[in-house]
Amino acid sequence: MSAIALRMIDGVHERYVVERRVRVIAHHLSRLVPQGSDVLDVGAGAGTIALSLMRQRPDIRVRGIDVLVRPGTHIPVREFDGSRIPEADRSVDTILLVDVLHHTDDPVSLLREAARVAREAVVIKDHVLDGWLASQTLRFMDRTGNERHGVRLPYNYLTLQQWKVAFEDAGLRVDADVRRLGLYPPPASWVFDRQLHFAARLVHC
Repeated sequence: MSAIALRMIDGVHERYVVERRVRVIAHHLSRLVPQGSDVLDVGAGAGTIALSLMRQRPDIRVRGIDVLVRPGTHIPVREFDGSRIPEADRSVDTILLVDVLHHTDDPVSLLREAARVAREAVVIKDHVLDGWLASQTLRFMDRTGNERHGVRLPYNYLTLQQWKVAFEDAGLRVDADVRRLGLYPPPASWVFDRQLHFAARLVHC
């Protein structure tokens, strides 16, 4: 794809997708994060979702960690190595993972880390590798949303069954979930929503 085409796609994505995505994801997360939580957002990025979440849920406070700390983040963000969360066992009420695990080389390992640190819950939003052309669609979305920020793109998407196994391996179970997030308006939703996204609150087994 040419540089001009990529810039055009980036412009459309920023104008029509990003703001809605932030608002809708924060809305779903606001229903999943336990009351009064101290929240650690792993892979916080610029902190835009965390900021929107706190506006909807003034009872919680969110801080972040990320491999690449961007300038001018909306919440305090510390650097970490992408593998080990720099917090003690069961020391944070809620760990938040928003479209992070598929960017890691070992999603299950980081999920275990989240379970180690979380006192009450792990709240996750990620992709599901299910359906027609799922891999190609998810790769396109990832490139469009993340490539310009220098985010690694290993495309480690999991099927719904693989997610279930990963949760069990981390000693977690689904306490509440959302399968239809409505991130995109029609007609984009017909291609980019489908069953490709989920959000869930996970608790210790």
